[in-house]
Amino acid sequence: MSKNLYLSLMPEALIASMLSPEEFGVYYAVGSHRKLHGQAIFLEIDPEFRDEFFRIEEGMERCAPHVDGTVKKSVYISTYRVLEHVPMSAVRMLHLVTSYGETLGLELCDDLPPDDDELHMYQEIAPVKPLVVSTLAPVQFYKFITQEPRSLIHLPAIAFVELRLGALARDPEFGEVGELPYDFIPHLRECLVELRDKTIHSKMVDRVHPVEFPYRMIKSGIFIGNKKELAYFKLPSRDELRDKYYRWWRSANLI
Repeated sequence: MSKNLYLSLMPEALIASMLSPEEFGVYYAVGSHRKLHGQAIFLEIDPEFRDEFFRIEEGMERCAPHVDGTVKKSVYISTYRVLEHVPMSAVRMLHLVTSYGETLGLELCDDLPPDDDELHMYQEIAPVKPLVVSTLAPVQFYKFITQEPRSLIHLPAIAFVELRLGALARDPEFGEVGELPYDFIPHLRECLVELRDKTIHSKMVDRVHPVEFPYRMIKSGIFIGNKKELAYFKLPSRDELRDKYYRWWRSANLI
């Protein structure tokens, strides 16, 4: 039986498992009677990856079938500073799992979204979890967080997603809310207006915002990077999600 390495982002952890990505997604999001279900985001990691920061070899040895022959579902290798010690070269696919266990695999994409003059909102996923609005486009935001030496807010690695702002991205004060499902619209408007009218380029909307978010509100994709490299996983268009991945799309829209 094969043994796999997964890097969970919700919460941050390096896990060995005998489950396939689809099986692991169901197990990790839906779980058993001992675990509450919820969204999950995880990365497939090259099973040959090793780093002295992790006791991967020991974890792989422990990832063995039970005495009754059933597979080992998970062996937690590390839950601390995982993201910063995994190079992007070891990353394979990213999986978005709904709270009902439907899994969508995203491949690495070289076509990064272009810069624009709109306002942006980012949900940081790991290692910290604030909700932030910014004038910086995604790649600029990544560089500011991981590479800007003058910044007081500096992380060795980051995973984040850009969420849709709709008309508020262009007109935060009077733009129509439309389909935006956020329950903090008045505060969001205030933060965006402050960005527009002041010299700051980023502002925290909520420092303890829940990491879970409606997948349908992802604007472009998931960004994961460290000081040296950035990995981008593009979400398919809504039409493609409806046509090719209907079960996942329907499940994702149940919240």
